[in-house]
Amino acid sequence: MTAVTDQDHTDHTDRTDRTDRTDRAEGSDPLEHSAHAHADGGDDDGVGSADGQGPEEGDRSMTDTTDAADATGASAQGRGPGRDAETGARKEPAKDPSTAPAPAPARGAAPSATPSADPEDGAGAWDDGLIARRVNEGTAGEQAAAVVAETRASTAAAPAAAPLAYDGPLRSRLDALRELVGLSRARLDNRTLAEAGRVLDEAAARRKLSGQHTVVAIAGATGSGKSQLFNTLAGVTISETGVRRPTTAAPIACSWSDGAAPLIDRLGIPGRLRRRPVQSAEAEAQLRGLVLIDLPDHDSAAVQHREQVDRILALVDAVIWVVDPEKYADAVLHERYLRPMAGHAEVMFVVLNQVDRLPGEAADLVLDDLRRLLDEDGIALGEYGEPGATVLALSGLTGDGVPELRELLGQFVGERGAAGRRVSADVDAAAARLRPVYVTGQRTGLSEDARDEFAARLADAVGATAAGDAAERAWLRNANRACGTPWLRLWRWCQDRHEQATGRIQVRTPADEEATARQRVEQAVRTVSDRASAGLPAAWAMAVREAAVRGSQGLPEALDELAGRAGLPPGRPPRPGWWPVAVLAQAAMTLLQIVGGLWLVGQIAHWMEPNLGVPVLLMVAGILGGPVVEWSCRMAARGPARRYGQDAERRLREAAAGCGRARVLDPVAAELLRYREVREQYGRVTGVGAGMR
Repeated sequence: MTAVTDQDHTDHTDRTDRTDRTDRAEGSDPLEHSAHAHADGGDDDGVGSADGQGPEEGDRSMTDTTDAADATGASAQGRGPGRDAETGARKEPAKDPSTAPAPAPARGAAPSATPSADPEDGAGAWDDGLIARRVNEGTAGEQAAAVVAETRASTAAAPAAAPLAYDGPLRSRLDALRELVGLSRARLDNRTLAEAGRVLDEAAARRKLSGQHTVVAIAGATGSGKSQLFNTLAGVTISETGVRRPTTAAPIACSWSDGAAPLIDRLGIPGRLRRRPVQSAEAEAQLRGLVLIDLPDHDSAAVQHREQVDRILALVDAVIWVVDPEKYADAVLHERYLRPMAGHAEVMFVVLNQVDRLPGEAADLVLDDLRRLLDEDGIALGEYGEPGATVLALSGLTGDGVPELRELLGQFVGERGAAGRRVSADVDAAAARLRPVYVTGQRTGLSEDARDEFAARLADAVGATAAGDAAERAWLRNANRACGTPWLRLWRWCQDRHEQATGRIQVRTPADEEATARQRVEQAVRTVSDRASAGLPAAWAMAVREAAVRGSQGLPEALDELAGRAGLPPGRPPRPGWWPVAVLAQAAMTLLQIVGGLWLVGQIAHWMEPNLGVPVLLMVAGILGGPVVEWSCRMAARGPARRYGQDAERRLREAAAGCGRARVLDPVAAELLRYREVREQYGRVTGVGAGMR
């Protein structure tokens, strides 16, 4: 407010008109102009010394105030021409207060700030709002000097505000969010993680600032009366009100105690837009630590006004939404602000202003409808002791309901927990935005069945089953050759002379089958990647598929090479211990045949006495015994041959599975493990805890 001393009324009116015209031409706030005019017309950004600003700025502000007080005192005592304490313009010696006309009230001044016309009461008025104390005409200089001394003493004695301290659960959630962002950098784009990064930065910045102050913003639509409510809470006209729209062009800060300058600096509010409320013991004790911010209209036609509202709303500890009976259901308010901020209900006040315009019980009806709309927006209402938004009705013009709001604000600020609750709500909001990229509600992971199926597909591609069958046939063939009759072995030897003799297993496929084997490998990789990525969010599913594809490069060639090394050793398959016995039995049967035959030949040549029974019996025994021994050996060789083939197949399957595991399954499992880690961190962020699948 403007302190008015004894001066010519005409000069004051002309000067006020010139100031108003200059303000309108420059687009500045008349109140701001008057706040600087008393400091020799300079742009005093150091008025925040009472708000806890630096010593240099505070000294400059106090020096300017002292000069203004000296000029005012000299003029009031009639010591010749001096300079006006407000504008710095020269003026004539003071006239008799009894004959001086009453000065015109400043534009936008509150009724309580109007100077008294009674000479006994003095022509004192509220000062510029920085100190906001009544100044008496007769003792203006002395009181101004006392105010400067008191301000200097309080500034020098004001201790540094203690930084904000977060509780254990909130610190744990912030650490988890920081770890979550770090683990997700390589998988998610910066745009997805931008909000979480902003929350971490703002939480760290807020923690370094005062924990004894609570920054509360007053937001509302055009004509809702938020600036009037701001002035009513401050007890002095600080923010300009009027029918011109938009009225509030820049945010204005009002602090009830020292030490809040760093907090206001964080909001980007310059020193010329910082004020102090009426200094009364009751108000100071009730709202100590409150920093109130009057924001521009959130539905202003000026884009920069809306941008300022959005920027500051993201930084303050709490917000008072001021609505009026005409716009309380405005879609812009609910869809752009209230609904997205539903999780911030504990740091939110919703005030239905201008209830003096509603007749009878209409105020209660409108208030009930407002509660209904807030409930539809998902905003929890703080009723019956439950945490949530505070909803009340008042009139900033008549003051009805303002004491209740002041009391609720005092309790809210006195708890010193708004900043922590705001950060916690920001973490909840960031976690809710990140939920689609971390949680799908489905079971994820690579099951044992999927692993076994992948190994089986690779084994089929490399021909493990065929290799086992070949090994079994090779064993039986060698058994037949070892245990067969000499005559049969001689016949087979003659056949094998025209074929390549081998005892090894042919594991490599022909060229026309290699393409088919490659396709089987690729199909196996696609199948296992699809099963591993099933149920994962899109980003992590893509990471799993990419890991599988990278591992499949060169897999067919590696399988072929591994199959060659895992095949049977060169030479014939190993023989069991009974094979020499079978060979001796076959030799005995052959010997019987030879002996019987020679005996018959000797009888025919009359070398021996005729006796057909014995030689014939020997020959029949040899002829029939050989096939019987061969058949017996073949039956006995089936078991070892089957086991030999199965062992060969098992080795090839294990080799193929090991190659596939090293190249495909391990990278896929690493991606799944990373996803499990981020899921656990996300569980800590949301407060659900670890163990999320």
